[in-house]
Amino acid sequence: MRRSAALIFILITALIDVMGIGLIIPVLPGLVKELAGSEVAGARTIGWLTAAYALMQFIFAPILGALSDRYGRRPVLLIALFGMALDYLLLYFAPNLAWLFLGRLLAGLTGASLTVANAYIADVSPPEQRAKNFGLLGATFGVGFILGPALGGWLGEYGLRVPFLAAAALTGLNLLYGLFVLPESLPREKRGGFSRSALNPLLPLRALGEYPILRSLALTFVLLGLAGQVIFSTWVLYTEGVLGWTPRQNGLALGFFGLLTAGVQAGLIGPFIARFGDRRTIITGLVASIFEFLVLSVARTTPMLYASLVVGALGGLANPAIQGLISRQVSEQEQGRVQGAITSLNSLVGVFGPILATAVYAWGRSSGFPGAAYLMGAAFSVAGTLLILQVLRGMPETARQSAAD
Repeated sequence: MRRSAALIFILITALIDVMGIGLIIPVLPGLVKELAGSEVAGARTIGWLTAAYALMQFIFAPILGALSDRYGRRPVLLIALFGMALDYLLLYFAPNLAWLFLGRLLAGLTGASLTVANAYIADVSPPEQRAKNFGLLGATFGVGFILGPALGGWLGEYGLRVPFLAAAALTGLNLLYGLFVLPESLPREKRGGFSRSALNPLLPLRALGEYPILRSLALTFVLLGLAGQVIFSTWVLYTEGVLGWTPRQNGLALGFFGLLTAGVQAGLIGPFIARFGDRRTIITGLVASIFEFLVLSVARTTPMLYASLVVGALGGLANPAIQGLISRQVSEQEQGRVQGAITSLNSLVGVFGPILATAVYAWGRSSGFPGAAYLMGAAFSVAGTLLILQVLRGMPETARQSAAD
């Protein structure tokens, strides 16, 4: 299997996957608020709904990552896509909040697509190209978030539940694509074993302690993950509650952000790392993220929110560089386990982050300062930036610059 062809296959799979996710982003908060009965109750419910998804992903994503090391990436990816399709159908028919929770629990159980996609990218990429190819994966996510939210916002004008049906159909199409087209990336001779210890959701986190850089970066992941959860959990709540946006306006704004993200990660990440190295790329992205939060905290007009999106797109420089740095520290046989451990850590953050973010948003909304959650996000980003600076200073110069070679 040619590496370039395999890379194209997984990028197409990721594109369709993200489009399905993007379809429901502009309308899910509105549906939750409708079923919860008020904006403040809906905000808190969204936090718990997101946490339920993250908890299931925390428990099951590392298991599926280990299974992908043993049985290959393709079958695990197909299982994940099947679960996502069922989730969207449950959300479409959900008569109350209990059904919404059931759908999110199912999606979290099978939500291994990102873990498997990362491992797949590592399988088909030479070490010196991994940061660039992780950037292409990020760019694919950006394209998905151009098309998905824009389409979801438009469909949302015809009913809050319509995008869920479209997402189910799109994910079903992706399942068929994976079943008949997507090749396996991990040859049998490179597959590892699988033991019952993989059933322990806390055990995969040990992989972060087996490699010095992963151990050092674990707290950084927590801080930056908490910051990211603020925007993920409150964006639509903020735009609808403070600016009075409709699903269509949210879809257009998120599509615009996806376009910016795709441009940055597809056209900028490779040349930026090649010229400035991992360290400067990471710090540039993190500083941009800090400014994004500061702008959002005081944004009360549409132009200011769009300005925050422009700045925030530059924040996308950091993650592919960090991801490439991590992948170069482990062997091919360990990629799935390590990617699963990273997803596990992010999912654990995702259990508590949305609850904290939506609680602070609800408090700020009722007290007259709706941007309070974004100030909290800025504080988390500053702490993460300071910590990763310390980590990078302790690394050999060759490791920092290897992406540029």
